[in-house]
Amino acid sequence: MDLKSYLEERRGLVNWTLAAYLPKVRGPAFRVTQAMHYSLFVGGKRLRPILCLAAAEAVGGDPGEALPVACALEMIHTYSLIHDDLPAMDDDDLRRGQPTCHKQFDEATAILAGDGLLTEAFHTMAAAAPHYEHREAVLLEVIRLVADAAGYQGMVGGQMLDLLAEGRQVTLKELETIHRHKTGALLTAAVRAGALLGGGSRAEVTALTAYGEKFGLAFQVTDDLLDVEGEAGEMGKATGMDARRGKATYPAVLGLEAARQWAHKLVADAVAALESFPTRAEPLRELARYLLVRRA
Repeated sequence: MDLKSYLEERRGLVNWTLAAYLPKVRGPAFRVTQAMHYSLFVGGKRLRPILCLAAAEAVGGDPGEALPVACALEMIHTYSLIHDDLPAMDDDDLRRGQPTCHKQFDEATAILAGDGLLTEAFHTMAAAAPHYEHREAVLLEVIRLVADAAGYQGMVGGQMLDLLAEGRQVTLKELETIHRHKTGALLTAAVRAGALLGGGSRAEVTALTAYGEKFGLAFQVTDDLLDVEGEAGEMGKATGMDARRGKATYPAVLGLEAARQWAHKLVADAVAALESFPTRAEPLRELARYLLVRRA
């Protein structure tokens, strides 16, 4: 398949829908919605919503059924980036080649923009309920799993573990625990949510969840490698920051070559999880393989 065209088409769909969900408003909320809009549309691969749509498609469902949740996932991801970039966290000046939210606006506005996007994500999912007539229980399950993935049991908890690991040696098991939560939880939730909304069977949802878990870890390994080997111009942010901050990363724990090999194994395991799926799961297979060659 032509992955580039597929990604461009899906990105366009997600961007168009996000713009409809989050219009710029006037009045007292103007500045915060301006900051929310800035961070949401400053760029991005839209990987989490695309995974959600592709998973719905893989089980034979209509990807459009998953679109509200897919867009909500991107809002949550963007909120997490805004907060990660703050001086109290990673203190980054650039994101996607542009000033981070707190640099473009100010710290207080950035915090509120992140809060606004997180809240709007759950409003977007809940407001979609009329479109899931007779399937409200599935939507509720999806909202719960997204909340788990985004909160202290997932991304927030992983971020805390990541901060606590700075400047000390960690084991591979500890590192995986950090990144199953910090990065992997929301990626896995995106795939699982798409499978549920697409009407997947229990076996299909289980298989796609396994794919999402391996994909999430592979994404983090390749992200760690890019921080060492990537080009700042391509990535849109400074490289080498993990080492300067004493972050727990796969290259630091395993070494570069072993980390590359680990990424290849995780991608192979992700693809293997899709063995029972027909060609309509090809986008998911290609997305996993793409992790090994991505430059940003």
